[in-house]
Amino acid sequence: MALKTAAEYRDSLKAMRSNIHKFGKQIEDVTVDPATKNTIAGHAALFDAQHDTQFKDMVTTTSHLTGERISRYLSIIQSADDMIANSRMKRFAFNRTGTCTGGRCVGWTALNSMFVTTYDCDQKTGSDYHERLLKWLKEAQARDITIAGALTDPKGDRTKKPSQQDDPDMNLRIVEKRDDGIVVRGAKVMICGVAAANEIFILPGSAYGEEDADYAVSFVIPRDIENLTIVEARHPSDDRDGGEGFDNPNICGGITQAYLFFEDVFVPNERIFLCGEYRFAKSAVFNFIAPYRSAIGGCVAGQGDIKIGAAILTARANGLPAKVFKDKLAQMQVNNETTFGVGIAASALGKKHPSGAWQPDMLMANVNKVHVATLPYETSRLAQDIGGGIAETGCMPSTADFESDDYGHLIKKYMKAVVSGETRARAARLVEWATIGAGVPGCMHGGGSPDGAKMLINMLSGLEEKVELARRLAGITEEVPEPAKKK
Repeated sequence: MALKTAAEYRDSLKAMRSNIHKFGKQIEDVTVDPATKNTIAGHAALFDAQHDTQFKDMVTTTSHLTGERISRYLSIIQSADDMIANSRMKRFAFNRTGTCTGGRCVGWTALNSMFVTTYDCDQKTGSDYHERLLKWLKEAQARDITIAGALTDPKGDRTKKPSQQDDPDMNLRIVEKRDDGIVVRGAKVMICGVAAANEIFILPGSAYGEEDADYAVSFVIPRDIENLTIVEARHPSDDRDGGEGFDNPNICGGITQAYLFFEDVFVPNERIFLCGEYRFAKSAVFNFIAPYRSAIGGCVAGQGDIKIGAAILTARANGLPAKVFKDKLAQMQVNNETTFGVGIAASALGKKHPSGAWQPDMLMANVNKVHVATLPYETSRLAQDIGGGIAETGCMPSTADFESDDYGHLIKKYMKAVVSGETRARAARLVEWATIGAGVPGCMHGGGSPDGAKMLINMLSGLEEKVELARRLAGITEEVPEPAKKK
């Protein structure tokens, strides 16, 4: 067992079958194609960190299965300290790469979700899913693979259940059960980090009833499995030069999202962790929500750090000291530490599951999700405000124009302020990247919608207990019931 180097990680991707497409063409090598190479670079930076004495304790841990040193992204979260380390690592990952490394964190959360879910399913039904998961996980740790996670289904008509859709493939489903496995058909959409992954961990997309049992399925597959077609989604960075030069800041990785089309994909039994047990589909989703919505506060805080730094750099390049913007900078930092801190609180207030996994506090995790859906946007607005028009409007010539033999000298001359024109442009592009460009994480809907989080908050917050508390303190003995709905 050995932790991969960045070079070994890239080689593992090069060895895979080509099944990823973008702009109407097949991507032969994700490590060099302009559409995917930046996201590979971002993920590769985390493999470099595994071998850096300064950072390796941040990104690695000890396997509770083997006692070997492994990537933290392949570990089971077993304590509040593990969960807090999750948030810290995700903040570090954003600081290191400038963007989302979704081919690691979502898959990690998915496997932790199913660690708990399979344990519960086995206890209640006599299945052997947990044993299967442990066997696969040991092998995954030994290979130090990268795993993307996939929950979201196309869904079709949102007013209808999966089995009621005009097209039953609108949610990923089991179409055939064999002695040695299952065949699945359908799609998963808007899935982050797929191009950077060796395998993809599939979870149910929602809670299901008995009539939708065929949609209650969880499994893990190689990213290049037969009959799986992957189409990368268009991204704002695609309007630039594909990552060459400072139009797409080369210190950053690049977020990519994809649509996964399953056309009768065969999944062997040893890789199946839920197969029609519809009563556990909701649990799988909830077991995902708690750790993901806790740690996403670290993600957005990490990018907020970049927004602050880039905004100050651009202001200084314009000749303005940071102290001019001290109130705005203070608010940006309050925003960062709020999402990070609420995530830490959710981690610390969690509890141990009988399986041995740690489950963050669900109420605090969803409160964090609501903050994540609002505060980073305010931080972005302030970064644009501080950076000025050059950052917010994106009104700058491209890298190619800067380097033109015919007129590049004119651009450099008139872009200059207290620093060179190129330095000023690099700082401003980073503000643009982090606030409206390719570096932006899924704050609003990543990990679920804020409205969904608010619904759970209302369910979990004990409103009636608070009413009783107020009634007692007010000295009210008369019942004050909730008014009935008017017909």
